[in-house]
Amino acid sequence: MKKLPDLEAWAIFAKIAETGSFARAAAEFSLSQATVSKAVTRLETRLKTVLFHRTSRRMSLTESGLSALERAARILEDGEAVEAEVAEQSSSLRGLIRVAAPMSFGIARLAPALPQFMERHPEIELDVQFNDMQVDVVAERFDVALRIANLVDSSLLARQLCQVRILLVGTPAYFERHGRPGHPRDLAGHKALQYSYQRSGTNWRFGHRRHGEFTQPMQVTMQSNNAEALMPPLLAGAGVALQPAFLVWQQLQSGELETVMDDWQVEPIALHIVTPPGRRRPARVQALIEYLCQHYANEPWALVPGAPQAGKDGV
Repeated sequence: MKKLPDLEAWAIFAKIAETGSFARAAAEFSLSQATVSKAVTRLETRLKTVLFHRTSRRMSLTESGLSALERAARILEDGEAVEAEVAEQSSSLRGLIRVAAPMSFGIARLAPALPQFMERHPEIELDVQFNDMQVDVVAERFDVALRIANLVDSSLLARQLCQVRILLVGTPAYFERHGRPGHPRDLAGHKALQYSYQRSGTNWRFGHRRHGEFTQPMQVTMQSNNAEALMPPLLAGAGVALQPAFLVWQQLQSGELETVMDDWQVEPIALHIVTPPGRRRPARVQALIEYLCQHYANEPWALVPGAPQAGKDGV
């Protein structure tokens, strides 16, 4: 089996040749002279040749040492260069950030938030991927992922940005034709438009501060794995839907949609930002995280702990 090259020893060898002294090489690398000497011994043992002529007064390269020096110096130079470049990228606001986000939220709420960040940090590049399935952040090498879910324990680092209300909505015309429900049982007979990954499935669950919980089976006439795909039939009056506030906020303000059963609540969902394991993040990634935290804290549809919330008129 082929052995891995001893790159550390070759770098030490190059530094000894550059400085002309084992002691000076040890000082530059903050190593002991014994460590430096052992590195050269490892190389000579492995190669079965002598790299330095050593006497009590002087040291010089052998023919083998001279023939190896150019490439060894390149190993040292390339190693120092890659460390300097990565360190600079880690501490500077430039370079690539790979971002994963759910489809509907990503298109409706993440994409519009990014131009301002890009204007502030013109040397940062963004690679944004939308997918309603949870991606493997580590395996697919994402720096940041937005997730709208109750997260299970994992090795990923997570930070909750806000909570998102799930609202029962329909058009005014639909409610005029089919009646305006005041209790979950009143939904019997209503046509339902449903997000495929809805936690309660076709049994819609609601909670009330005084009356407790109530589950109502629904007649689903359309379901989709993308909540945004439900918007055209919803706006056309084809039924009612449980939609996240971020997706219907503008239509609620314009009056195209209305909420009903406002005193019955569906459990909100949480928006998290997750990153791979490891506390040290490049500065560019941390800058994006802080920007998104501030941005979503100011969104009118977001429930941010400790922040004043809109009243019923503001949904």
